[in-house]
Amino acid sequence: MASLHVGSLGEFLREQRHTAQLSLRQLADAAGVSNPYLSQIERGLRKPSAEILQQLARALRISAETLYVRAGILDEKDQAGLEVRGAILADTSISEQQKQVLLQIYESFRKENGHTEDVRVSPGKNGENGDAPSSGTKPRSPRPGHDQEESS
Repeated sequence: MASLHVGSLGEFLREQRHTAQLSLRQLADAAGVSNPYLSQIERGLRKPSAEILQQLARALRISAETLYVRAGILDEKDQAGLEVRGAILADTSISEQQKQVLLQIYESFRKENGHTEDVRVSPGKNGENGDAPSSGTKPRSPRPGHDQEESS
């Protein structure tokens, strides 16, 4: 029932739009999508790409990862990892080098505990966390033989 995920995504987007007190047209303009396309997403007729979800999240000022989970792009366990990484990257009290060390330690613990997927958050402006996984994000099912750590 793939449409169940899409439908719940659309319902969630509509709720968020109403909470933000935005019309369909206002959100479509802010996200850079057409009004009819956004309407189809909200009604569960279209499944948006990760890029469109990121644009919608920015316009609604919500986490893109939440939309990725609702759309079935990320598992909830991936969202938790993204939130941890995002918090580390957003912390202004530690240096960039300290952030990278913390992220490496966190990733090594995840791998040690059987989480082989390497989901990362792209650093944004001024070291803030980005709204979307970087292009280094692996798909939901890891590829066999690619569990080795990346060399920096």
